Amino acid sequence: MDNFQIETAQNISISQNVAHITTRIGSYLIDALFIIGYVFIVFFIMGMLNMDPDMKYMSFYMLLMLPAFFYSLVFEVLMNGQTPGKYFNNTRVVKLDGSKPTFGSYLIRWLLRIVDFSLASGSVAVLTILLNGKGQRLGDLAAGTTVISEKKRITLKDTIANDVVDNYTPTYSQVTLLTDDDIHTIKNVFRDAKRKRNHKVILKLHSKIIELTGITTNQNPMNFVDTVIKDYHFYAKQ
Repeated sequence: MDNFQIETAQNISISQNVAHITTRIGSYLIDALFIIGYVFIVFFIMGMLNMDPDMKYMSFYMLLMLPAFFYSLVFEVLMNGQTPGKYFNNTRVVKLDGSKPTFGSYLIRWLLRIVDFSLASGSVAVLTILLNGKGQRLGDLAAGTTVISEKKRITLKDTIANDVVDNYTPTYSQVTLLTDDDIHTIKNVFRDAKRKRNHKVILKLHSKIIELTGITTNQNPMNFVDTVIKDYHFYAKQ
């Protein structure tokens, strides 16, 4: 599954780590087990009470089946884009710009599950996701959402903390006005904001650094903060 990059209205570049199709299928199967388990428990308890699923108790059975029917919609709304299956696989529903979906977006995704999963045993959803390139099934296309993976992909570059290449040329000498505590806070806040795709926090961080250092820049907030961190560690090694 390909990743894709978008530019927000605040000129912040966000790289979306799209959930792999096998991960999404795994999440779907986990959720299906929860639903099946719930239905089994309902029928077991009703059987123990000698309330067979006939016309006499049909309305009661239908009422008890509502949690299973609205399963994905309720959990995604209450768990900020996650169902138990998505939670276990560290995936989440987000808008294409990385922001939190509205209730309307969740509702559209849920309504179109009938087309995505009920028709052709889910092949419509799988085919759409594979061809789309942004991890979107039909419900996502209509809602303007996608499903991302929140698992951190570790690379060789990530294993070398704060590594700055020997021929690195710093951009902002004013970063020396910052303290070790400042840069530590900036790194932690920046990393957390990127993980949660919190654009507002990155913008505030960008403004605070400029306030502390007096730097004038044309870089977008995301690249600016990243450059400041690299520049600081370059000067710290001198």
